[in-house]
Amino acid sequence: MSLPRIAEPPASPRGGWRSREIWLYFGPAFIASVAYIDPGNFAANIQGGAQFGYLLLWVLLWSNLVAMLVQFLSAKLGIATGKTLPQLCRERFSAPVVIGLWLVAEIAAMATDVAEFLGAALGFFLLLHLPLLTCALFTAAGVFLILAIEVYGFRRLEHVIMLFVGVIAVAYFYEIVLAKPDWPQVVASTFLPRLTRSSAYVAVAMLGATVMPHVVYLHSALVQHRYRPDDPSHSLRHARYELWDVLVAMNASWLVNSAMLIMAAAVFFRGGMHDVSIEQAHQTLAPILGPASAFAFALALLCSGLSSSVVGTMAGQVVIEGFLNVNFNIFYRRALTIIPAIIVIAIGMDPLRVLVFTQVVLSFALPFAIIPLILLVQDVKVMGRLAAQRTTAVLGWIAAATIVALNAYLIFLAFAGTA
Repeated sequence: MSLPRIAEPPASPRGGWRSREIWLYFGPAFIASVAYIDPGNFAANIQGGAQFGYLLLWVLLWSNLVAMLVQFLSAKLGIATGKTLPQLCRERFSAPVVIGLWLVAEIAAMATDVAEFLGAALGFFLLLHLPLLTCALFTAAGVFLILAIEVYGFRRLEHVIMLFVGVIAVAYFYEIVLAKPDWPQVVASTFLPRLTRSSAYVAVAMLGATVMPHVVYLHSALVQHRYRPDDPSHSLRHARYELWDVLVAMNASWLVNSAMLIMAAAVFFRGGMHDVSIEQAHQTLAPILGPASAFAFALALLCSGLSSSVVGTMAGQVVIEGFLNVNFNIFYRRALTIIPAIIVIAIGMDPLRVLVFTQVVLSFALPFAIIPLILLVQDVKVMGRLAAQRTTAVLGWIAAATIVALNAYLIFLAFAGTA
């Protein structure tokens, strides 16, 4: 995926950078963060809040901590090497391993495409009340238009994505103001982990929706347009500012995710509606919280679907070009990946169930992105002086082990007939 380079801001006389210049380094993590507030998150968080109230808020907190660690390591890998994670996997691992990683990444990309495209189509459907298949065609046109913005500079595309993130955030904070949640319960559930057999499936779906494998690959590419191979000292400064980018963007996405679940718990769980579809959620909000709330919900879903569909396409481009070392036109890829989503819409599958299932698929694919990442970032030969410290590597392995354990638990529940 070809990304134009953005010029480095001039250094201040003291050898550091003026605070206003940090803005020029903000963007990559915000693009990655879109995947953390995509339609899959809407589905998983609404289902989690409607079925279990505030119980699973802690999943979002811990998932966000993992997301911040993983996304920063991915960005750091790109900053240190000037290459993407898939490219380095191709160079460092054996051919069978690379093919296996690529296949899992493509499955994750397909699941992501279905979820994001379907979400945007639902957003158009809720706002325009047109047939869902017609809305799917509107979504396709919208995604192509947003992708075309890159022709005018990658920074313009970053700004458009950041605008979408802002709209989603404002819409959901407006929702929870109207919903009047039980704040003591919110705080307790955020910091006190509890997991029941019945909530495990949704918890894993929330994890898969929050820590997305395709943007683990993508983030290492997003930092490339600020990469300066002619200035070795630049990588340390770049990494420091990318850390701030990650902290701000990922915590913003965590707050938005939390707002989704809090709203669902305060409105649906409290009202005894434990099994609601996205359309039912939209219809229910109007009489309970007012028409403006329903409009905000639909608008947020539309912005989420459009922006995350663009990001998913970019990630798929990085995956196929990096693992297979081929050039593939991004517009052709978007055209091909539209097909499964349109099939899902045309045969009338339940959108909420499809969205939640795709997030579980993503959770199972996640270790196949995180484990190679940790192996590479702790390798001094790859990273040089930006190699991960032992503590960071240990935290990464703990995160990967936790995800694998949750997935194994879900498999156990499925075979036991309780998932």
